Order: sequence, then structure tokens, then C-alpha cells
Amino acid sequence: MNGLIEAGVTHPLDKYLRREMIPHIWCTGCGNGVLLNCFIRALRELNLDMDKIVVVSGIGCIGRISGYVNLDSFHTTHGRPIAFATGVKLANPELQVVVISGDGDLFAIGGNHFIHAARRNMDLLVICANNFNYGMTGGQYGPTTPLTARTMTSPYGNIEHPFNLVHLAWASGAVYVARWTAVHVTRLTESIKKALGKKGFRFIEVITPCPEIYGRYNRMGNALEIMKWLRENSVIQHFTDPSKVDIEIGRKIVVGEFVDKEKPVFTDLIADLKRKVKDRLEAESKRTLTKI
Repeated sequence: MNGLIEAGVTHPLDKYLRREMIPHIWCTGCGNGVLLNCFIRALRELNLDMDKIVVVSGIGCIGRISGYVNLDSFHTTHGRPIAFATGVKLANPELQVVVISGDGDLFAIGGNHFIHAARRNMDLLVICANNFNYGMTGGQYGPTTPLTARTMTSPYGNIEHPFNLVHLAWASGAVYVARWTAVHVTRLTESIKKALGKKGFRFIEVITPCPEIYGRYNRMGNALEIMKWLRENSVIQHFTDPSKVDIEIGRKIVVGEFVDKEKPVFTDLIADLKRKVKDRLEAESKRTLTKI
């Protein structure tokens, strides 16, 4: 890669990447590279102002994405990307703030931030790379590990019921909810583009392969075999009841768009509240002056 850079070779997506950080260090076959590709292609196709976009990530394999994109970005502490992104958005509502992080970061230690940001309808796009385990720290089971799945800390099968992420997002108040896999490249790109064009709390779950750890523990084969498995074992069902699309071993993964609606955005409500307070203070000031 460095040789290509020195030779002046360019790529249509170069300006969206920090070339000095490429090639990335994700494992061969990891779905995070697909997610990164889909995200920057969405930015390119929408021709968005790069100075108006902020990417925030937490701790985990996908957290490195904030160092790869050529945007204002922040690699925050474990479980806190949504809290940090909320502060960024409130400080400058004109920014398009995107959180890209993993299932453990967003829904274990960061779960409380997720549900309250969705409840408030914060104007954020949250993209979750769900690989069903803590891949960066050795492959422990996490909040999305399917029942009976094997991990480093569940060698006899997971006995804890996992979150259904799209149901959790819908129940918490998200205005846009979708799920895709790393195989659905075009659909994921289009979904990101659609979400970037909406206001409010938007959530996209991306099922990403982890062939080196989760895949090995569950004997899913090499990266290519896992991608083939995802293609054969996923079914598109738009606007299905999110409560009925749990991910279970032995059952097809339901993907698609599940929620697409509109409702008042928190930043707009704050602006309205500020205007009301200002108008009231001005009215009270006039009454006081009249009495004097």
C-alpha cells in the first residue's frame, strides 16, 4: 500500500480515508472492512460535506474505524460513544454525528446510553457491528451471543438470553431501524444513505463475521464459508415486527428495514424550549418596566 501511495496511485475513495493508517489491521475475513467500505461509499454517493460529519467510536475491533476515516472523529472510552456523540450534537446541532461501534461496547457497558438516547430521539445515526462476541479481547460471550453458541467464556454453550437489537432500538424509540449482514453490501450502503438523510435516532445493525475467534469456536469454517453461510441463512423481510426477529442458531437471520417513521427531534425541542424561555423572560421584563 505504501508503495502505491509513493507511486501516486489513487482510488475514488481515497479522500475518505487516512491513507497513512491503511492497510487496516482487522483480521482477514472480518466484516468490519465491509462496513467501512459501505459507510464511505454512502458518503461519496451523497456528496456530503466532510467538514460537517463527525464519527465517534468506542472500544473494540470496530472502534478503530474512527482512526481510518478522514473525518473529524473520536475514539472514546468503553461504552461511552453515544454519550460523547450526544455532547457533540448538542454543542453543534448542524453536525451530522455518526456512532460506529460494536455490540459489546454499545449494549453491555453502553446499554444505558443507547436506550436513553433513543428515548430522547437524539439526532444520531448509530451503526453497530455485531459479531456476537468480544473479538478484540479474546472472544468472550457478550450481550448478543446466541443461546448455545460457544465462546472462550462459554465453552459448553451460552446460557444467557441475548438482546434482539432491532427490537431494543424500536422499543426504545428509534425512528429508523434496520439490520443487514456483511454480505448485503449494496443494501447496507443504501440503508446508510437513507439513514443519513433522516433526522432523529437511527439504528443499523450489521452482522459481521469474526472468523478468527467466534467462527473458530463454533466451527463455521473459513471467512469465505462464513460469508456463504450468511448469504444462505438470511432472509429479507421489510417491516416485520422487530420483536419476532431474534437471532437464533438453526434459524434464518431476518434482515431488512423494520422501522421508518418521523417524530420530534431532541435538538429541535431544545431550540423550541430556548425560544419559549427567551420570550417569557422578555415578556416578564416588559411587565416589570411597565410597573416601574
